[in-house]
Amino acid sequence: MTCAPISYKRHRFLPEIIAHVVWLYHRFSLSLREVEEMLLERGITLSYETIRKWGIKFGPTYTRQLRRKRAQSSDIWYLDEVVIKIQNQRYYLWRAVDQDGYILDEILQKRRNTKAARRLLTRLLSKQGVAPKRMITDKLGSYRAAKRKVMPAVERPCCRGRE
Repeated sequence: MTCAPISYKRHRFLPEIIAHVVWLYHRFSLSLREVEEMLLERGITLSYETIRKWGIKFGPTYTRQLRRKRAQSSDIWYLDEVVIKIQNQRYYLWRAVDQDGYILDEILQKRRNTKAARRLLTRLLSKQGVAPKRMITDKLGSYRAAKRKVMPAVERPCCRGRE
């Protein structure tokens, strides 16, 4: 399912400027007048009403184009966890990214064990609907145990050193 190309006919500004204005407005939660002032500093004179109309007209189309791509069985998933402190308590942020850099899922857990890794893998499998071709992780043994239970057919290449 492909999106129809965006038509910029009857717009006197370049498509790059229109896309940048809509991105500024929606990405940084700026008011219409703040976006207007930012563009005025760069020498682009627009009214806030034009920015509003562009947001209504082009915003949904840009959003559809930015939606995450469909998962494929040839994908490679990179899994990692990192320690973060929230109110002086240790938490582990588990994250999965595909080969194109799209964040597939993130989970915040108190523990760094097989149960937490298995929860990440089952959530990934239910969200994506398709198991990856390969799964690349660090040397944490929890991934190996969780993969054995959730996705035994997925290839997990050996890391450097002892596995």
